[in-house]
Amino acid sequence: MKKESFDFLCALLKSPSPSGWENPAQQIWIDYVKGFAHRLDKDFYGNAVAYLNPEGNPKILVNGHIDEIAFQIQYIDDSGFLYFAPVGGPDPKLAKGRKVNIYHEGNPVPGVIGTLAIHLQEKETQEKPPKWSELFIDIGASSKEEALQHVQIGDLALYDSSFFPILNDIWIARGCDDKVGAFAAAEVLRLCYEEKVSGPCIVAASTIQEENGLYGASMIGYSIHPDIAIVFDVGHATDIPIVDKKKFGDIRLGKGPILSHGSINHPGVVKTLDKLAHRLGITHQHSIDPRRSGTDADALFIQKGGIPSCVIGIPNRYMHSPIEAFHLKDLEMAAFWVSCFCKEIKSKDDILYI
Repeated sequence: MKKESFDFLCALLKSPSPSGWENPAQQIWIDYVKGFAHRLDKDFYGNAVAYLNPEGNPKILVNGHIDEIAFQIQYIDDSGFLYFAPVGGPDPKLAKGRKVNIYHEGNPVPGVIGTLAIHLQEKETQEKPPKWSELFIDIGASSKEEALQHVQIGDLALYDSSFFPILNDIWIARGCDDKVGAFAAAEVLRLCYEEKVSGPCIVAASTIQEENGLYGASMIGYSIHPDIAIVFDVGHATDIPIVDKKKFGDIRLGKGPILSHGSINHPGVVKTLDKLAHRLGITHQHSIDPRRSGTDADALFIQKGGIPSCVIGIPNRYMHSPIEAFHLKDLEMAAFWVSCFCKEIKSKDDILYI
């Protein structure tokens, strides 16, 4: 991976982007793509959209959501402890004993999610997952009044976890879901710019509030209404001992991006991507979406009579946790694959018919 691209990825994964307050990460995305975009837009809710060849045809959207799961402060007790609600889909079993940052007026306030020492726990409750209302954040305040000098109701909080490698080019970070997808969308634009692709209009988008309900994708699907949409998101890597492959398929880190089949995934787009990958020797994997994809594509494909869409997954271990894992080569190959697709498509009729 190019140093500039890796530095961008690193900055993106280290930045806060809780659903509903994506601005810090979104600004990093905008600053990166403006070097190779012919037009750049940002709407009222914070979706960022970059165009290459705005007047080109067909219009191909590549998209990833920038927001990540989070917590939101909803109550402060008299002793200064903060109670919160989940934003998106975090796992309450992972929360106890974690370091967090609460973002107040843009500034991080450190705290920890409290836990009861194992010596003080009743045996019958040790394996029981906590209710969100039982969890609290300790920022060290001695009273509600002192806590309110640093935070307020409505502030958003994130796990405080770093971006680092383990063996075999596997990287760990919070919020890979789906800042790696937003990264891939930006990289498609860069690759097409450097290849001087001049036919289609290529639109890269970094969307907001996917974790809350695919809201950003609904907005841009309506306002942009592309001829074709490719959505980058993470997909479950099942190459760990505790996953049943008969239920969830066989997806491995380092074996290439994932091509999704079924439901919203338009068969013409899927077939074109698959044939292209085989012709170019792009190693890829396959997964299914029997009813829905659970990604921005679910909101995009139904806009204004339907948009031919497909999901490209980045294999991801430990999704919706503070230690999500991905393989750098899978991410690089996903962006390269879709950039080749953009060069390949001369008309929406190339993929329109099933």
